[in-house]
Amino acid sequence: MPHPEKIIRSWCLFDWANSAFATTVMAAMLPIFFRRVGCASLSPDEQHLATSFWGYTSAAAMLAVSLLSLLFGPLADHGSSKKRFLAVFTGTGVLSTCLLAFTGSGDWPAIALLFLFGNIGFAGGEVFYDALLPHITPPGGLNRISTRAYAMGYLGGGILLALNIAMVYLLPAATVGHADAVPLLAMRLSFLSAGLWWGFFSIPLFRDVPEPPGEKSSLKGIRLLGVTLRRLKDTFSHIRQYRDLFLFLLAFWFYNDGVGTIIKMATAYGDEIGIGTLDMVGALLLTQAVGIPCSIGFGKLADRIGSKSGILAGLGVYILISVGGFLMTKAWHFWALAGSVGLVQGGTQALSRSLFASLLPKDRSAEFFSFYNISGKFAGILGPAVFGLVGQATGNSRLGILSLLFFFITGGFLLTKVSKASPPD
Repeated sequence: MPHPEKIIRSWCLFDWANSAFATTVMAAMLPIFFRRVGCASLSPDEQHLATSFWGYTSAAAMLAVSLLSLLFGPLADHGSSKKRFLAVFTGTGVLSTCLLAFTGSGDWPAIALLFLFGNIGFAGGEVFYDALLPHITPPGGLNRISTRAYAMGYLGGGILLALNIAMVYLLPAATVGHADAVPLLAMRLSFLSAGLWWGFFSIPLFRDVPEPPGEKSSLKGIRLLGVTLRRLKDTFSHIRQYRDLFLFLLAFWFYNDGVGTIIKMATAYGDEIGIGTLDMVGALLLTQAVGIPCSIGFGKLADRIGSKSGILAGLGVYILISVGGFLMTKAWHFWALAGSVGLVQGGTQALSRSLFASLLPKDRSAEFFSFYNISGKFAGILGPAVFGLVGQATGNSRLGILSLLFFFITGGFLLTKVSKASPPD
């Protein structure tokens, strides 16, 4: 068996790998590509609908991920198959991301479908990736290792995004339909680079991280599926007995909705109000750069004040970011808000993961982490959908940003009610 530090390093490197999708595809390039290239057939007066369509696409992707993780999390615990399912989801995401490079003008249905499968691979894989954390972590190391992985994700995603920004500068732009000039070739190559990066740097996890023991079972096929569904029903019926776990999931459901909506909708919203492509992707690179030290710093801060207090501090910053997004009119505003997101994004998500890991029983980690991810993914349905509906109803998306205040404030309030940070008896 590999040395424990090598196991931890290989596990953390998966964050470096799949952050290529989160930064280059989900946050930076694809929302712009979807609006300007995929939706090029829309008239200028209908361009705000492209932002709404992107919100609906993101919501549909989260719905699919939620339903799949609801099933596969308990199934992986039952058959000791966390890495196997992680491989399936990773392969799906990598292939779908690479295929985005072959889409073009007016192909918004194909782009939406490939993003759907790419997001299923990304977010569905996180269920099984996160479920490995309690099994590789030494006592007292959850905050440190979780934030270390997020820092590596920021670094890896940031390096690839920087390379792709260089392509945007160096390769010629094209005019698509009535849209403004868009770095079409550079964006297509960025999708291909993200898929290849994701696949290549995932290899160490599958090579070095051991499969944790799971429940032994000779059940196959339909019978195993039936056992899984009964187990889910049993877990749902008893989850209220885990008071702090239940409260945390409710809190996470709300505030992670706001976090995820900002990640998915930022560049689509910025493009709608006239922020330039290079300003937007450059500002997101700033988010990555700021996020590296701040993710690690959040881990050290949490060791002093506790994971819950660290998350609450992050949510306070997100409230200010939401107000700032509503008032944003200039490119430098986007840069300032992107830097502010970098201060808290990785730390808030990493501390959420480690706080949840401290509350769950290890022998059902994939099942309970499926609840954790489902909580976030179902929340990820509501936020982008509300954003899209507000934009469609009002003719612009500015009020959609302000609606995020509800998610951050409600989530923070519920989190204050969580009083325990150890696994339930």
